[in-house]
Amino acid sequence: MAARILQGDTVVVISGKDKGKTGKVTRVIADSDKVIVEGINVAKRHTKPSPRNEQGGILDKEMPLHACKVMPVDPKTGKGTRVSFKTDDNGKKVRVAKSGEALPNAAAAKKAKAEG
Repeated sequence: MAARILQGDTVVVISGKDKGKTGKVTRVIADSDKVIVEGINVAKRHTKPSPRNEQGGILDKEMPLHACKVMPVDPKTGKGTRVSFKTDDNGKKVRVAKSGEALPNAAAAKKAKAEG
């Protein structure tokens, strides 16, 4: 399966209890086709005190969503969009939104920020 959603992408939830909310993808679980999105699908986790967490108590934990429940946000329109793939002038495969705008690659943006 092609990587339509990558870590660092801004996505919008298209169905479920968090429908319409947007957030940043913190982790992609490729084996089960799931993503974890910041502030979306939050569950309460009851934990006992342990050496790692001495307080214990009820914690909020972001749970995985299936990848088909989220869409990347189009940088041009700000709405959810489907993703297609095209090759650029250098022969590299890039993700393209339906508006024709190339979706930013989080890894490339992080690398460019570190260099400059």
